[in-house]
Amino acid sequence: MPRVSPSYTVVFRLLVAETTATSEITAVVAELGAVLTALDIVKSDREGVAMDLMADCYDSDHRRSLVAALEDLEGVVVQNVSDSTFLSHVGGKLEVRSKVPVKNRRDLSRAYTPGVARVCTAIADEPSKAYLLTMKANTVAVVSDGSAVLGLGDIGPAAALPVMEGKAILFKEFANVDAWPVVLDTTDTEEIIRIVKAIAPAYGGINLEDIAAPRCFEIEERLRQELDIPVFHDDQHGTAIVVLAALLNALKLVGKKIEDVRIVCSGVGAAGSAIIKLLMAQGARDIVGYGRSGALHAGDVEGMHPSRAWLAQNTNPREVTGSLREGVRDADVFIGVSQGNLLDPEDIATMADGAIVFALANPTPEVDPLGAADYAAVVATGRSDYPNQINNVLAFPGLFRGILDAGVSEITTEVLRVCACAIADVVSEEELSSRYIIPGVFDERVAPAVAAAVIDAVKDLPTHQVAQQEHLGIL
Repeated sequence: MPRVSPSYTVVFRLLVAETTATSEITAVVAELGAVLTALDIVKSDREGVAMDLMADCYDSDHRRSLVAALEDLEGVVVQNVSDSTFLSHVGGKLEVRSKVPVKNRRDLSRAYTPGVARVCTAIADEPSKAYLLTMKANTVAVVSDGSAVLGLGDIGPAAALPVMEGKAILFKEFANVDAWPVVLDTTDTEEIIRIVKAIAPAYGGINLEDIAAPRCFEIEERLRQELDIPVFHDDQHGTAIVVLAALLNALKLVGKKIEDVRIVCSGVGAAGSAIIKLLMAQGARDIVGYGRSGALHAGDVEGMHPSRAWLAQNTNPREVTGSLREGVRDADVFIGVSQGNLLDPEDIATMADGAIVFALANPTPEVDPLGAADYAAVVATGRSDYPNQINNVLAFPGLFRGILDAGVSEITTEVLRVCACAIADVVSEEELSSRYIIPGVFDERVAPAVAAAVIDAVKDLPTHQVAQQEHLGIL
């Protein structure tokens, strides 16, 4: 049976006759496999008892089955059904709040006209002052065209907006970075580049999100070249950072070194490409990437997109060919960023001793995690209901916190690498185990550690901000 989830928390308003026992209601919930989380009496009168029953289900069909079962009980009327996830999105998840009071004419004259003109003139005379005198220094644009939303695919910009709102919440919650969703009604590469460049003056950084490969590669590369603020594609580099962090600790646990192990990567799109490149930057030597047609190798690059051709020509030193199932034999590490149910648990049994399996496809991993755990020393997934969740929220808030605080315009491969090492180091030797190779997403140590590592890594790079003391004369 599927697992229940708080993303399917439902509240039922029930009108219950006095002759109906509460135990009958709770028994129905239990029989259908839902998890009762609350049962509150709202009011009681001659018509009966009104109560709110809250339960976690595993999908919409499960919820409907529960409604039908409750309605079948004698003396029970289901008056209303509320989905807590939808309720949390009503009206959107973000709002704008003022940081300064506007309670009288004096406040207004400073926050807006005429006083604001003095600040505008100062920035016009010296553009870098925008980092001190506007929101720019702490604000990131979360940009998406909705063409590759995780688990949903090409759903368009409007449907992608709730995801981008959620991403903005995570920026604020974990690193106090102000982020704003920017969803674009176009999938044209040149138009996306033009739009992002046009809005860039308001932001201190750009976070690209859920843009389909291979278009995302060119968009990121061009924006990095043509903007003077940091550009980060989280689907690529955020995933790569957390995968490397988890792998460093998993290898430590099984007593292997990254330069010695055989690594198989299923999926060579945005995430897979970035993972492979970052693992190589950390010292990995033997990586084989697998697409739909099998192993990438230098002998077959005709017609390939340049990004994929680069992988084929710079990985797979043993010139492996064939299927993924053949490729995992004797491999030390399997990393999946592709699609569900590509492997059976028995395939993991063919891997080397001390095998490490990261099956990250969502919502269905490449191999059943529980079955894989029968044969692998370490198993990680992208899901929150299994141990060792590979979650990008461990990376991007702290990374942007550090980049914005340091005032640099470039996110280098070295920055990505030190972020991964910082996340890995949060897990101490005493804490490290097969079920705990990566910190939890609510571990408050992570974002500060990542930010500090970033600041240290970029300390020799030029900054775009004027030193604070140079502004004192205008304050």
